[in-house]
Amino acid sequence: MKNIDRREFINRTLKAGLAAGAALSVPGFYGNYIAKHSSTPDEVYDLVAIKGGEPDKMFDEAIKHIGGIKNFVKKNQKVLIKPNIGWDVVPELGANTNPKLVKRVIEHCFEAGAKDVFVFDHTCDEWRRCYSNSGIEKAVKDAGGKIVPGNSENYYHEIDLKKGKRLKKDKIHELLLESDVFINMPVLKSHSSSRLTIAMKNMMGVIWDREYWHRNDLHQCIADYSSYGKKPVLNIVDAYYVMKQNGPRGVSKADVIAMKSQIISADIVAADSAAAKLFGYEPDGIPYIKMADEMGAGKKNLDALKIKRIIL
Repeated sequence: MKNIDRREFINRTLKAGLAAGAALSVPGFYGNYIAKHSSTPDEVYDLVAIKGGEPDKMFDEAIKHIGGIKNFVKKNQKVLIKPNIGWDVVPELGANTNPKLVKRVIEHCFEAGAKDVFVFDHTCDEWRRCYSNSGIEKAVKDAGGKIVPGNSENYYHEIDLKKGKRLKKDKIHELLLESDVFINMPVLKSHSSSRLTIAMKNMMGVIWDREYWHRNDLHQCIADYSSYGKKPVLNIVDAYYVMKQNGPRGVSKADVIAMKSQIISADIVAADSAAAKLFGYEPDGIPYIKMADEMGAGKKNLDALKIKRIIL
């Protein structure tokens, strides 16, 4: 890794962002300091933010600094991975989680001794085309995982949300109920209704009735669901291709910039807070992040966390 000083990095990043037509807040997040590449992490962090590599290589490095995948996946466990596979578009349009990242995370799970790794999403476009054209179906199968549908209400079972304010119950996919380990893999992008869709909003792909959330205070419903007890043990935010406008599906490649970044944390609220700052928003500017923090679902105050920032 090339070690550059903070001022030089900020200047380079700003120039690249302006060239791409993006007003990013990278200096306010990555610009705090540059962490040197380390094959032997010095300690375990609450959140890792990494930039500058391919999706699989960034994960290989980032996971080491959060305790390694064996900190989350044990031998013979049944793992569920939930990427965003909601849209019938190619990876370069940034609407879905990057297939290279999905494949590598599955491989890490098996290396940790997982018995099975399942992947699904309750898609918005026709599910077969989403699975195929996103590249995720092939990535899952190539890694030895099992990709399953989420298109029938028969797969979903009712749960109670005792802490919910607007969302008191919901129906969630049976794989979430049956899995030993749940890993959340959203893509960072703009959203017409919620401003951003990241880790907490990615949970709309594990429930059956998405329209209820949209009709009944979307932000509060997102926060309410974050209070559910079966939380992701790990949130891996894909920010390689980032849709800066016209989300969540996008219109063309003009909506997307190659940010080549990734954020991982066990804390879903912290992951969303860091991703929001990376995109250009303060966490308090996204209502569901503030609501989830107030409900005790996680921490939005990044200053209270041990954060490792890495530039590859």
